[in-house]
Amino acid sequence: MPIRSLMKTSSDSIVNTVWRKSCLIVPSLITFDLSNLELQTRRIAESECDAVHLDVIDGQFSPSMPLGIETIAHLRKKTDLAFDVHVMAVKHDYFVDALLDIGVAQLTFHVETEAHIDRMLNRIRSAGVRAGVALKPATPLTTLEYVIETCDTVLLMLTNPGYSGTGNEFPVPYAERKIAALREMIDARGLDTSIEIDGRVSKAMIAKFAPAMVDQFVAGSVCISRVEPTTGLGELADLRRAILGAQSSGV
Repeated sequence: MPIRSLMKTSSDSIVNTVWRKSCLIVPSLITFDLSNLELQTRRIAESECDAVHLDVIDGQFSPSMPLGIETIAHLRKKTDLAFDVHVMAVKHDYFVDALLDIGVAQLTFHVETEAHIDRMLNRIRSAGVRAGVALKPATPLTTLEYVIETCDTVLLMLTNPGYSGTGNEFPVPYAERKIAALREMIDARGLDTSIEIDGRVSKAMIAKFAPAMVDQFVAGSVCISRVEPTTGLGELADLRRAILGAQSSGV
């Protein structure tokens, strides 16, 4: 019996088939034109995506503040997409409380700035939300040693948070090694913890790592053009269908 089955909390009782899908591709909202968020989420929903990735940044952890809490609260009323939220903050409490009130499906926070990781994970899961931790590229997997059993997901950043949109950042050279090591850790413990990757994720990377290595892919500017996002969204939908088709046929 997987260890996770002995540690379930109310978050496991939520009927949310989105996160059980193989090769879940989640478009990052900050890749799109932010002047009309309702239009962008509609485009995402029409492209066969079930979730949207939202970056909440405090301006200190990373030098950007693209989406505020009030904006996300208003957006929640405009779309049925599941919200996959990545909090990048020096202090998490305010953001986590506000996001839980708004209604999100999955919430990750950074281990580098959280003093009480177990407490925060349990706090999120007790609200019926999938909880996870995010790691910057150079943060070692040893930080997960005693908390991974409580994680519904682990988000590996392949670039430094907040900088990937500049075009000067590229996935770190040890990204594949880190992904493989995390997969080995999860499988060795018999967990059903998901692996999510973010930071200059390309279609080639999705094809390479899905579905055996990585479960969730945050699709940003490498895959989706801000000027014409519909084309990129369509290509991602085609890619996912091809991957799942190959998987079902045993290729």
